[in-house]
Amino acid sequence: MLADRRILAIRRGESAALAISSLTLVDEGGKAAVLPSLHGTLTALSDAGCSDEEAWRWLTAANDELGERPIDALRAGRVHAVRRAAATLAF
Repeated sequence: MLADRRILAIRRGESAALAISSLTLVDEGGKAAVLPSLHGTLTALSDAGCSDEEAWRWLTAANDELGERPIDALRAGRVHAVRRAAATLAF
């Protein structure tokens, strides 16, 4: 899933262990699943030249265009608005 950019893991702390944030997961029938809209958004951010760390910073930083953090907008179903905002990073 990491290689396919379906989920994002970043290094945290001095141990350099990879961590996956609970913000990227949703409940599907009592089981954790990857936020479905994350894959396409990570692809758009990668196409814009973002590293995994830069993508995570962008997803979790307040975004004036969206009025909230992109990860929160994705979780609320505002996929197209997030992808439009991500597309502007390429310019």
